[in-house]
Order: sequence, then C-alpha cells, then structure tokens
Amino acid sequence: MAKNITSNKSAFWLGYRDTLPFWLVVGPFGLLFGAVATEAGLNLFEAMVMTTLVVAGASQFTALTLMGENAPVFIILLTALAVNLRMAMYSAALAPHLGREPLGMRVLYAYFMVDQSFGVAINKYEENPDMTPRQKGLYYAGSFMSVFPLWLITSLLGALVGAQIPPEYALDFALPICFIALSAPLMRSLPHFVAAIVSMLGTVLFVNIPYSLGLLLAAFIAMMVAAQLELWLKRRQANG
Repeated sequence: MAKNITSNKSAFWLGYRDTLPFWLVVGPFGLLFGAVATEAGLNLFEAMVMTTLVVAGASQFTALTLMGENAPVFIILLTALAVNLRMAMYSAALAPHLGREPLGMRVLYAYFMVDQSFGVAINKYEENPDMTPRQKGLYYAGSFMSVFPLWLITSLLGALVGAQIPPEYALDFALPICFIALSAPLMRSLPHFVAAIVSMLGTVLFVNIPYSLGLLLAAFIAMMVAAQLELWLKRRQANG
C-alpha cells in the first residue's frame, strides 16, 4: 500500500490536498483570463463557455492574443492546438498509471487534463509505486477537483469585475510562476534542461515572427534538439 494512502477515499483527498498550493496561482490566473477575455470583446457567456470547454489557460490566452491581432482563424486554432500539444505528452506519461481505468473515467481524466494535476500526480506515482490503479485514478480525480472549480469561479469573477482590478496588482505573474513550479521538479536529466534552454532562446530569437508562430518554431526546435541529445546519450552509454 502506498505511503500515506490507506484507502481509496484517502487517495482522493490526498490528491485534493496536494494541489491546494496551486490555488495561489490558479486564482490570479483565472481572474486575469476573465478580465482579458472581456477586454478582448467576449461577453460573459462567451468567456465562460471558452474557459469551461477548453480548460487550458495557456492556449486560451494565446487564442485571445491572436484574436486581438486579427489573426486568421486557422492560425488561431493551429497555435492554440500547438500550445496544448504538451497534453499529448502528459497523456503518454499517465497511460501506464491510468490506462486500466474504465473508458468513462479515462474520458473524464482527458477532459480534466491540466498542468497542476499532471505535475502532482506523476510525482506521486513515481514516489509511491505500490499505489493500486484505483488509488492512482482517485488521486488524479482529487487533484483536478481541487483546481477546476476555482478556475471557473475566478474566471467568472474576472469577467465580471476585471475592469475594476487595479493594474498594479499585476495578476499576470501567475502564468510564469505556475509553469516554473510545475516544470522545475520534472527537470531530471540533461535533455530536459537543454530543451528548456533551447525553447527559451528560440522564443526570444523568434519573437518578431507574426501571430506568435515563433513559439511553435521554438518548441519544435527544442524537442528535436533534446531528442537527438537523448539518443546520443543512449548510444554513448551502450558503447561504454
């Protein structure tokens, strides 16, 4: 039995509690999205439909930015999809742990695939290899039930009172802090660090490419460089 987990119920509540620290960034993040969405021209209903169906803050902000630049719809969809491609990698990493859950539960997990839940869950699974598949599923469910309601509530508040939020509060701090907190514990090998550095450099170098397409190019180059480095390290290890 996994450490600190004595039942299915305790697995759910442990996942809920482990995600509570992210309230400090999810709350301001949601407020900021609601405010930016209404400033971009979306009405309250449109903003809430977007945040409820997409459930991905980074791609939502990307779409809003491109909408403000009057980018073609195809570019908006392509860029938002590219920003969310990390979810495919999250799914691949979680498949060995959650892949035996019933289809209905897997669909639910896919809908609630968020960075915070993935970050805490994958670390918990690796630290507690004796967790049962059911405990892993309930732990993940507890994690997203901790952040998802807060995301919706703060998005609604931001859409309602966003214009009254003083600019000196600088709510945009939440986005970079959130991703730093999630990615730092996962930096466990040289290819991980190289991918992060190359993506940052690429983002700066390609900042003037229209419609934020530089982000896609930087991400693609970073993945290719990291993959080649990992293959080189494996060949070097195999050759002694």
